[in-house]
Amino acid sequence: MMDFDHDTLVALSKSWGLFYLMGFFLCVVVYAFWPSNRKRFNRAKTSILDRDDKPWR
Repeated sequence: MMDFDHDTLVALSKSWGLFYLMGFFLCVVVYAFWPSNRKRFNRAKTSILDRDDKPWR
């Protein structure tokens, strides 16, 4: 079995964590700019303006 010291594990986790976060970021950006999601995001952007502002009662 391989014996890793603390510094090796820290370096490995930092580099893989960086790749993981970069991949997650790219997935989020692709999802946000995917053409079929445009209608959903536009509806979410303007849905707060659709309701009339009136008292609760």
